[in-house]
Amino acid sequence: MRLRNTETTYGLIAQLLHWIIVVLVVVQFALALRADSLPRSPALVATLAWHKSVGITILVLTLLRLTWRWLNPVPAMPKDTPVWQQTAARISHGALYALLLLMPLFGWLMSSARNFPVSWFNLVTLPDLIGPSEAAYEFFRRGHGVLAVVLFVLALVHIAAALKHHFIDRDNVLLRMLPWNRATRGAD
Repeated sequence: MRLRNTETTYGLIAQLLHWIIVVLVVVQFALALRADSLPRSPALVATLAWHKSVGITILVLTLLRLTWRWLNPVPAMPKDTPVWQQTAARISHGALYALLLLMPLFGWLMSSARNFPVSWFNLVTLPDLIGPSEAAYEFFRRGHGVLAVVLFVLALVHIAAALKHHFIDRDNVLLRMLPWNRATRGAD
């Protein structure tokens, strides 16, 4: 399996970063739903601590993914892909990356404004990004929620587009992001 991207497929590094982030985003939604169902309690504090740690992990992995993407050009879309679909793909990928950066930043800002610490798995406590402010807390709390809904919807569109490419267009757009796909593997 190639580590770097080729003209036809993503390399192992891009694939691993993609799928790890996908799993962590699913975990984030599960943690958020759990936190919403809990009363003020030690269980809520623990759930939110995990949510913050996973969020910071997503932020760092997204920055790594963007750096790797910059160093490894994206495989070309199939030649017969309409221009509007290529444009939509670029816009939706840009929006997904923006959301994966903004969501954790809004959460971090929200915690800072409420004067709640943000630590990464109790190993590192991150500095507050802003001082305590109820107005800022409310703004970032609402924004965090809106961004979560937008991320959820855009992720569903992303999944639907990948499945459309696979089952209707019958091209390699989905396959090139799957590490176990033999058709897109090559020797290093």
